[in-house]
Order: sequence, then structure tokens, then C-alpha cells
Amino acid sequence: MSKITRRDFLKMTNKVLGAIGLTALAVPVLAFFFPPNLEETPSDPVLVAPENDLPVGEGKTVAFGRYPALVINTKEGLKAYSAVCTHFACLCTWNAEIEQIACPCHEGFFNPLDGAVISGPPPTPLTALHIEVLDGNIYVSAGDES
Repeated sequence: MSKITRRDFLKMTNKVLGAIGLTALAVPVLAFFFPPNLEETPSDPVLVAPENDLPVGEGKTVAFGRYPALVINTKEGLKAYSAVCTHFACLCTWNAEIEQIACPCHEGFFNPLDGAVISGPPPTPLTALHIEVLDGNIYVSAGDES
């Protein structure tokens, strides 16, 4: 077995540390090009809340499979979207003061009526979810917006 010189050891250590650094940089870049798979959503509708518990102008984030959903009662009716930002998959919230959906990571803002990008870096609108009211309860499910 041959001895490893100090110089060879340092070269090998630099290569390993460089590989770790490149991997750390590559993960967010890959996350941008491969957004979360929203097919991992529940097949059955998920109860959000009783209709009376979500007044106009209010929003609520609910567990929806692996990724949460954001349900908003707008002046034009109930709207539901995936709460996952299309930029770097941060979780969006409802900002009642400015009446917009906000992503806190990079200041992305979305229109609550159609999920369209208002400002910021998100490349595409939020994914719309199906919403319905049955027997006074609000339900959200995967599929096209209603």
C-alpha cells in the first residue's frame, strides 16, 4: 500500500469539499426546474371549514396531501389554489391588508381571483384547485377551479 503525501491528501480534500459546495448550489437550481408534483394530492375532497367561518376578505391555509391549499373568500366568491409558490416552492399566504396572495421568500404576489402573477419572480400562476360548498361546508379537491 502506498503512502499518501500531504499534498495529495490536500488535493483530495479540496475536490471533496468542492463537490459538496457544487451540490449545495445545484439543489435550488434543480428545484426551480422541477417544481413540486401536485399529483400527490388527495383523491377525495378535503374539508376546509364551515362556510360561515370564512367571511369575505379572509383566507385559510389547509392541509391538502403533501402540499397545503390556500382557500380565499373573495368578493367574487370562493377561490382555492395550491399554496406552493411557482418560483422556489415556498409557501404562500393570504395578505388581507393588500388583498393579494403573497410569497414571503422573494416577494412574489398573486391575484386572488385567478392566481396570476402580479409582481415578483414567480414564472407562472398558482395552480387552481376545485372548490365547492356542500351542506354549508367548504371542500377543496384536485382538479380545475370551479
